[in-house]
Amino acid sequence: MGLFNSIKFFVLCHGMLQLAQLLVSGYLKGSISTIERRYGLSSQKSGVLASFNEVGNTVLIVFVSYFGSRLHRPRCIGIGAIIASMAAFLIALPHFISGKYQYTDDVKTASMEHVSGLCQEVSNHQAASSNQTCSEVKSHANNAVFPILLLGQLLLGVGGVPIQPFGISYIDDYANKKNSPFYLGILFALTVIGPALGYLLGSILLRFYVDFNTMSPEEIVLKRTDPRWVGAWWLGFLLAGTLLFLTSLPYLFFPRSMITEETVEATPESGADLLKEKEEAVSDATHGLSLLQFLKKFPHIMLRTLRNPIYLLVVLAQVNLAAMVAGLATFMPKYIERQFSQTASFSNIMIGGLSIPCAMLGIMTGGMILRRFNLSVKASAMLCSGAVLLAITFALPLLFLGCPTQNIAGINPTNSESFSRYLNCSSTCSCSDEAFNPVCGSDDVEFRSPCHAGCKTATYGSLNYTDCACVGPAGSRGYAVPGTCGNNCAHLLVPFMIFSSLTCFLASLSQTPSFMMILRTVTPEDKSFALGIQFMLFRVLAFLPAPVLYGSAIDSTCILWGKKCKKNTSCQYYNLDYFRQRFLGLQTFFVFGGLVFFFLSFLVLKRADSARRKRLELMNSSATNEKQNMKDTKPYKLTIC
Repeated sequence: MGLFNSIKFFVLCHGMLQLAQLLVSGYLKGSISTIERRYGLSSQKSGVLASFNEVGNTVLIVFVSYFGSRLHRPRCIGIGAIIASMAAFLIALPHFISGKYQYTDDVKTASMEHVSGLCQEVSNHQAASSNQTCSEVKSHANNAVFPILLLGQLLLGVGGVPIQPFGISYIDDYANKKNSPFYLGILFALTVIGPALGYLLGSILLRFYVDFNTMSPEEIVLKRTDPRWVGAWWLGFLLAGTLLFLTSLPYLFFPRSMITEETVEATPESGADLLKEKEEAVSDATHGLSLLQFLKKFPHIMLRTLRNPIYLLVVLAQVNLAAMVAGLATFMPKYIERQFSQTASFSNIMIGGLSIPCAMLGIMTGGMILRRFNLSVKASAMLCSGAVLLAITFALPLLFLGCPTQNIAGINPTNSESFSRYLNCSSTCSCSDEAFNPVCGSDDVEFRSPCHAGCKTATYGSLNYTDCACVGPAGSRGYAVPGTCGNNCAHLLVPFMIFSSLTCFLASLSQTPSFMMILRTVTPEDKSFALGIQFMLFRVLAFLPAPVLYGSAIDSTCILWGKKCKKNTSCQYYNLDYFRQRFLGLQTFFVFGGLVFFFLSFLVLKRADSARRKRLELMNSSATNEKQNMKDTKPYKLTIC
């Protein structure tokens, strides 16, 4: 068991565990648009799902602060990780209980007997039936999907509560004081690397069809570029959950306390004595208060900490930037998919391979600047303000890097005349409201389905729809090809990613300096509480509401909701101008909020510095006057007659 008494081995295990935990988090955000499409969720519901793991974290954070050193920390970490691994398996469960993925207008290319979704002049009663069934059993299974996903996210948050705080405190207690910052630096780096790997894993797995485990390759007829494509979102949760479970097992064998690295070369007797003294010191420090006393004291300490103007302003600035990050991490892949007509797999590569590494580079650069120039608190506030101001400068052009929504017949027409024409030309086809199989006409007008384009026949080989009454000039019959027409914005993706990555880099420059501003402006006895309150405010004010706010903003731009069994599902078409303006407008708003609070903290520090200088000048002036008075005063001579 000597290996489990090594803090270096603990750091290795904790790095792997933290990587696995954050892999799940990053993978979920990278798969959110796919889960949306698979189960017909709105973006607002997706935002609730993405933020729900913070609920367990927020509720339990106070108890973690209290019980931190009273419990067997490694064992608590292991049990929490096992709960988190079970939660990952639970999130994948809906795939196995909801049956195969069904989409409208399924093309029977294998037998080539028929192609559904074509214009057929039949009665409304016959047309209303689609290839999607609304049986009671499947309806109940689909109704249970969202609660299961929420429960999995809740347990994921509960299981993750002890992992980072207990791990950091355990390393800080038993590592060499010279090595401790290096070990903690490794763990903080993994907090960025883990989500990036999650996005990259999503990029790989979403290339596989969702039901590839139950279907032969010949049965899979959808292409990855098809708007109805759903990738194997569930597979990543099984892999990450397995990794989480395996990395949790070593924690069941670590001791409650171990000898610090400083005493490794000491004699066994001296090492044991020091360990005993350390345990007694920890016990005295933590067992002084009962839980009731601790809960009564917590609000008082919280209010005392929040009365510190620098602490409050810096935390509010960080909350604004955290809200921006939470929203972008959840919905940026979806934005790239819609705005630039890319696949979910490609969008994840852009986030995991470019944006997140730029943010990590920004965090490291901010720390290097802080260390190289040994910045004061006021200089740190100036650095944060300047970095965020530059971030806004690069964020504003993003609002203009996009194209308007493509011309969609009957939904987003160019004029009222074309709207009435497209409405009338397919009226005899009795197209289903649930049909969604986009086709692009030879006149570059997009239709929801071949039926809505008035197409009556299909040619095989390279599948084309012909004899389409709604395609081309009035009175003519053109043809259509499967897939969307797109919005011809792919050429803007490169400049968009450049400006977006620069914004991430510059905004991340402020993280380390702002963190040090907090540590330097609170009293030493309140330092741990101040950090706990900081992370609690992050969760309550940023990580919980931001994804829901972003999701609601995205939903407000929808111009056509999907339907299944006469109920709305996920959005099929967005007004891309509104989507871009509201989504990136929220980003700019939060970055500007961060700038305002950082600049206010700089002004408060400047004013305090000016007042301190005046006091010093007054003190020096009074001291100089006293010396001058002593020089001017002549000594009295006492003469005795």
